[in-house]
Amino acid sequence: MTEAVPPMARYVPLIAASALFVENIDATVLSTALASIANDFGVDAVDLKLVLTCYLVSLAVFIPASGWIAERYGTRTVFCWAMAVFAAGSVACALSTGLWSLVFARILQGAGGAMMIPTARLVVVRSVPKDQLIGAMAVLTTPALIGPILGPPIGGFFTTYMSWPWIFWINVPLALLGIAVAARFLPQIRAETQAAFDLRGFLTIGPGLALTLVGATAIGLDVIAPVYAAAMATTGLLLIGFYCRYAWRHPSPVLDLRLLKIRTFRIGVMGGFLFRVGAGATPFLLPLLLQLGFARSAFESGIVTFATGIGALAMKICAPKILRAVGFRRVLIFNAFVAAIFIAIPITFTAAMAGTTLSAILLLGGFSRSLQFTSTNAVLYADVSAEQTARASTFAAVLQELSGSIGISVAALALAAASGGAATGSLGAVQFVPAFVAVGAIAAVSGFVFLAMPKTAGASLVGKRSEPAAADD
Repeated sequence: MTEAVPPMARYVPLIAASALFVENIDATVLSTALASIANDFGVDAVDLKLVLTCYLVSLAVFIPASGWIAERYGTRTVFCWAMAVFAAGSVACALSTGLWSLVFARILQGAGGAMMIPTARLVVVRSVPKDQLIGAMAVLTTPALIGPILGPPIGGFFTTYMSWPWIFWINVPLALLGIAVAARFLPQIRAETQAAFDLRGFLTIGPGLALTLVGATAIGLDVIAPVYAAAMATTGLLLIGFYCRYAWRHPSPVLDLRLLKIRTFRIGVMGGFLFRVGAGATPFLLPLLLQLGFARSAFESGIVTFATGIGALAMKICAPKILRAVGFRRVLIFNAFVAAIFIAIPITFTAAMAGTTLSAILLLGGFSRSLQFTSTNAVLYADVSAEQTARASTFAAVLQELSGSIGISVAALALAAASGGAATGSLGAVQFVPAFVAVGAIAAVSGFVFLAMPKTAGASLVGKRSEPAAADD
C-alpha cells in the first residue's frame, strides 16, 4: 500500500532533491581534486578516470534493481538506507591510500547512489500530476544544481589549502541531514501488487554492463593487461546481447526494453544519451585543462568552473516558460547544437585569459546545458503511463550513468592519444583539443536524433492537447 501524501507534499520534490544535491556536490568536488589525488598516488591523472567511471558503472549496475526494491520496501525506507550507504562509501573514500582502494570505495558509494537517486525521482513522478511535472522536475534538480556551484570552489579550497580527503568527509553531515528530513516528511510509496524480481535478468545485465564498461575504460591504461581488458569488454557485450534477447520475452524484466516502443521515450533516451556522453565529459576535462594545461591551482580552477552551475541553476527558472512557448521538439533540436558548441569551446581558452572571461563563457554554457537536461528529463515521461513510470525512471537512470561513464572514457582516450605516451598536461593545453572536439561532436549528433521527435511531443506536460498515439508497433 501507499501512505497518504503528507501535508508537506508540495515540498516532496525539494526533499527528494537532497539526494541529488549530495551526489552532485560529491562528483564536482572530486573532479576538482583529480590532479592532486593523482600526484599523491603517483599515477597519471588519466588513470583516475577509473575512479569516476567505476562509480558510474556501480550506479548503472545497481539501478535496475532500485525500482523494484523501492516499491517492495517503501520509498522512504530505501531512500534513507541508500543515503546511509553513500555516507559509508564517502568515509571509505576519505581513508583510501591508493588507486584501487579509492576505486572500491567509490563502488560502495555507487551502490548507495543507485538506490538513492532513482528512488527520489520515483517519489516525485508518482506524487505529482503530469501537468505539474515540468515544475516539479525543475524543483527536483534545482538543489542538485547547487552542488555544481558549491562543489568546485569547496573542493578546490580543501584540496589547495587542506587535503583532498576532506572533499569526501563533507558528504557525511549532508547525508545525515538528508536522512533526517526524509524520515520525517517523505511519503512511503509501495506497490500494491508487484511482480517477482527478475533475478536472472539482473545477474545478466548487471555484470554485462560492468564488464563492458570497466574493460573498455581499462584499455590504454597500465592497471590491467590489454588482453584481460579486451576479454572483459567482449564478455560484457555477449551478456548484454543475451539480456536483450531475454528481456523482450520476459513479462517483467529488470530493465524493460519494451519501453522503447514508445516513440517519445525512445527518441528521448537515444538523443539524451548522446548529449550526456558529451556533456558528461566536461567535469572531467575542464579541471584538468585549467590545472595541468594552464598551471592554475585547484582553488582557482574551482572558482572558474563553478560558473557552469550558476548558469544551470538560473536556466531552471526559465525552462518551463521556454518549453511552453517554443515546444519540446524545437528546444531539443536547436539547443543541442548550441550546447554542443559550448561543450567544445574550451579549445579556444588560453592561459592568458582572465578568470572572469572564462567564467562568463562557462556561465552561458551552463544555461544551454541545463535547458537540454530539463527538456530531456521531462519529455521521457510524456507518453508513459502511471504503471510504467517506475520502469521508465529506472531505464532512463541507467542510460544516464552509462553515458557519463562513456563520455569520460572517450575524453580520456582522446587525451592519451594526443599525448603519445607523455603524462597528461605535459604537452600543455594543446593536448586537450582533440578531447573537447570529440565530446562536442558527439553531443551535436543528438540534435539530429531529436529531429525524429513528434511535433506535439510533451504537449501534455505543458497543459496542451496531444495526439493519443504513444507507441510504435
